[in-house]
Amino acid sequence: QVRVVESGGGTVQLGESLRLSCAASGTGSIFNIYTMDWYRQAPGKQRELVATITGGISTKYADSVKGRFTISRDNAKKMVYLRMNSLKPEDTAVYYCHAGGDKSKGLDLGDYWGQGTQVTVSS
Repeated sequence: QVRVVESGGGTVQLGESLRLSCAASGTGSIFNIYTMDWYRQAPGKQRELVATITGGISTKYADSVKGRFTISRDNAKKMVYLRMNSLKPEDTAVYYCHAGGDKSKGLDLGDYWGQGTQVTVSS
């Protein structure tokens, strides 16, 4: 069974940085073709897609985080990271790791979610 587990959340001051980690397991030898995503959900708001990295190492970011956040992956370690720089109070949310196929290419590998990690940015 595929599992993803987030870590690295915490409380930081405005302008500081944080790196989130997502550890994947159960993907066998095909972790490298999974598309990995970071989502976030703030209280009273809808879940939003923050960043995506495909098996081909193509990345995409929400407009609100472009230039500040960087998604990366280490296929050997089956890890995905989200480096968050210049954090703002509006970045405060629970951040979730997601694993799945590249649906834009018609690849369905299921949808797997972590439990989430809280990020709080204080002004």
